Amino acid sequence: MAIQRTFSIIKPDATKRNLTGKIAAKFEDAGLRIVASKRIQMTLAQAQQFYGVHSERPFFGELCEFMISEPIVVQVLEGEDAIAKNREVMGATNPADAATAQSVRSSHCRSVKTRYTARTRLRQLQKRSRSSSPVSSWLAKRHRGRAV
Repeated sequence: MAIQRTFSIIKPDATKRNLTGKIAAKFEDAGLRIVASKRIQMTLAQAQQFYGVHSERPFFGELCEFMISEPIVVQVLEGEDAIAKNREVMGATNPADAATAQSVRSSHCRSVKTRYTARTRLRQLQKRSRSSSPVSSWLAKRHRGRAV
């Protein structure tokens, strides 16, 4: 397996409930390294750009409002097969369908709402170059002499 990097967001409902450390620990316990992490308050313009692929869907406005409702934590995870491992740690979109009680969603998720859109957006971001994504500006910092 190759070392990969993947993007992850700890959503507003989790940061409001002070779950950032518990969620980060799940990634680290699974062998992923958090190579960049930043707590930000997403603006409406950023949310609209980030979730723009869903702009024609009826939940778009509600999704954007949710994402700006509280701070979020954006992070880059790194490790062997990081993309698949991230999905495994996160668990099924519906917490009731999560494979194990150890997944983030089975442990901490209160609602299915916005989970599908976040997963879809993650897959799209993984196909785009970092330079064309707003993610690179959110995490604009250097790590060990290289941009993340």
